Amino acid sequence: MSEAPALGVVFPVEGDGRSTSATGRAVIADALEVVDPVGARAARDEANWRTGYPLHFRRLVEAGLGTTADAVGIADGGLTSVHSRMRWSRPEGTEVALGEALSGDLRPLETDRLAGSGEPEAAFSLPYRGARLSGDAAVAQVHDWVSRGIIEPSCGDAVEQVIAHPEWLDLSDFTFVVLGAAAEMGPLRALLRWGAEVVAVDLARPDLWRGLLSDTRRFGGTLRIPVAAGSAPVEERAGVDLVTEWPSLSAWLVEQPGTLVLGNYVYADGADNVRVSVAVDALSMNLRAQRPDTALAFLATPTDVFAVPPADVERATAAYANARVSKALRGPLRGLSGGRLLSRNYAPQANPGIADAIVPQQGPNYLLAKRIQRWRATTARAEGATVSMTVAPPTRTRSVVKNRALAAAYAGAHRFGIEVFDPATANTLMAAVLVHDLRTGTKTLGHPWLDEAHQAAHGGLWTAAYSARSALGLAAVLGLGSRS
Repeated sequence: MSEAPALGVVFPVEGDGRSTSATGRAVIADALEVVDPVGARAARDEANWRTGYPLHFRRLVEAGLGTTADAVGIADGGLTSVHSRMRWSRPEGTEVALGEALSGDLRPLETDRLAGSGEPEAAFSLPYRGARLSGDAAVAQVHDWVSRGIIEPSCGDAVEQVIAHPEWLDLSDFTFVVLGAAAEMGPLRALLRWGAEVVAVDLARPDLWRGLLSDTRRFGGTLRIPVAAGSAPVEERAGVDLVTEWPSLSAWLVEQPGTLVLGNYVYADGADNVRVSVAVDALSMNLRAQRPDTALAFLATPTDVFAVPPADVERATAAYANARVSKALRGPLRGLSGGRLLSRNYAPQANPGIADAIVPQQGPNYLLAKRIQRWRATTARAEGATVSMTVAPPTRTRSVVKNRALAAAYAGAHRFGIEVFDPATANTLMAAVLVHDLRTGTKTLGHPWLDEAHQAAHGGLWTAAYSARSALGLAAVLGLGSRS
């Protein structure tokens, strides 16, 4: 039996089929072309994209370090390439340019609304290791993370300001659109706990919606849901597939009251992750064109490449000099592995440092999907939009722990000074940074790549003695023992 043809956002046909590698290679090359033509040629000529992609994603960051225009040019070039190459597949079998998606028939969506019965929480609290920290205890934990290099000092400052200003948690002046409402890293439950109005968007899965509705009833916020017409229970009518229905959702969102904050927390496996990220990007562009006051929110993955401040380089350099792994052991390990194990995180005095924490097992589609989000954050901020884009900590989400190698690496990561967060801690921390950004305005530090590193909660990946890829393999070996 042949598979049903893919609908909605699809990869272009290349030769005999839809090649995700060919498209990814071309997009990265297009992004580099204006700033780094040599790098662009190297990306186009990459013979094995599935194993060779990390070098080219790193080059995207290095090539954009010269000027703000270089960084914005890379982001613009990448997004332009994505939108020109990806296609829109209609039910009747025709494929058109992605920009023509809005010209087809749209499924009408109605609105269902559920108000929680709880009292909104008037002060910030942080779930951590079985306790719920507030006030001085929450501040002490933030200080601990900063002192150990687990989060950036600017991230600690942002969370402390939220703790000191509980009135900021009255979010009645915003409507939060949470794309990927059930995502473990998303802010939905924190926002509902604080009494916010939340538009929930996720797939049509009744069990998923029953869980979200149950949570909403016990919190103080309100859930607003796009649903299909009919008399069936809400959980059976809720659900929007962004890949195939983002134009319908866009038309519905344009009519929603309140100042919108469009938060992207979607995830899918493999090539579908790129498809849904492109769909969200198209939705973001269309919504901001019609409602320019719409703010954007993103969470970047720590397992990517970032330009980091000199203070992180200094800390990592000191950690390397004082590492518990003795120099007598470190040398043989590096020799036996051809230099792949326990290599230092940065060259001393690098400014900025390049934190390369790409995990090859996650694959090029995952990284392209996340890079599309970073590019949109860069271009939207350059246009004057309010953008909250924060590097989230390594977290034990379901998508991580189902990857045995990555789950084992996370289990042993603490031996290298890296803290892996539980989802409830991570998503509450990131929700606090989002509130801070909306209340204080997102500031630029003079270069888009520096803005990306600001307020990061990298879990210690940026301040560790060893580069992530050179340590996580050993961490996985050690973690397998702890998980058995």
